[in-house]
Amino acid sequence: MSTTAQQGTGGRAHTADGTEETGRGGERGGRGPLRGLLWLVWRQHRAAFGALCLIVIGGAVWLAVLRGRMAGYLDAHHIAGCSLISLDPRCAGTQEAVSDFRGAYAPSLRYAAMGLLLFPAVVGVFLGAPLIARELESGTHKVVLTQSVSPLRWLVAKTALPALAVLAATSALSAVFAWVWQVGGDEVSGTYWYSVLGFNALGPVPVAYALLALAVGTLAGLLLRRTVASMAVTLGVMAVVQNLFLLVRPYLRPTASAVFPNHESVQLPDGSWPQQQGYVTGSGARLADNACASFTGDYEACLRDHGVAGTYYDNHPVSHHWPLAWTEAGIVLVLAVALTVIVFRVFKRRFG
Repeated sequence: MSTTAQQGTGGRAHTADGTEETGRGGERGGRGPLRGLLWLVWRQHRAAFGALCLIVIGGAVWLAVLRGRMAGYLDAHHIAGCSLISLDPRCAGTQEAVSDFRGAYAPSLRYAAMGLLLFPAVVGVFLGAPLIARELESGTHKVVLTQSVSPLRWLVAKTALPALAVLAATSALSAVFAWVWQVGGDEVSGTYWYSVLGFNALGPVPVAYALLALAVGTLAGLLLRRTVASMAVTLGVMAVVQNLFLLVRPYLRPTASAVFPNHESVQLPDGSWPQQQGYVTGSGARLADNACASFTGDYEACLRDHGVAGTYYDNHPVSHHWPLAWTEAGIVLVLAVALTVIVFRVFKRRFG
């Protein structure tokens, strides 16, 4: 927000926020473990860091209460792991209880997942975009770069502390949400792991996207030098990236295939993510599910003419959840690291 405004006596400089800075290497009179540039960054962005703390604490308390209520309902009605239509014999006759559970608790679970889905964009817009852009827009970076602090050291401090704060906050929220999800997620709530909300709120995925959003916002601010414009670009880029991964996500890991012979009920195990279906012949060849769509005669006769022996379903079973999540998170983290390297290269070229 503000940096050194004027040099005072005794080697100390005063900033516009009323703090003091010594003339040696940018060291400040911060107390506790945060000293020097880290203390300055903390002072500049303490409102954003405080907001992160409030979000984590408030979200954790709300989710803990939600988990307790969900667990009590599930135990009272013995429907843990049951869906409206389940292959599990112990879930027979529980459809009404499951339906009531979904009506009472599924909306809250979806709201929590939506919050984690949007959280990376919020980080990028309100923390990443102004991180450098506000300094460049106001011109305060010129005062910092004329001090004994090197430009590289200043940039490291400006990016490292926010990154650690975002990492800690998003990891905590994701862990608490996963703790709640273990009770009422997937089948019983109707919000499945492969849904847009479920997948983007669980495990390492929201953490990776939050760090990517921070990098996108920082780079946008460095290039555009305008806070509002950087916010808009960051929001647009994150929307595009998340939608692109939504399209490629099913292909990050090979699918499993389930084959159901003719006249056998076709139903995948609970929690499976259906991908592609069609017919399989006696020789093992595959036919599209619309192979007889244009046939004007007897549909069953058409299937017999093609030698159809059953139906296949390509799917991602629930065991694919974490491999898919870690693969996507790994790719996103690589993008975040690449953008961070670009930030440092551009900054070095401009400011030395």
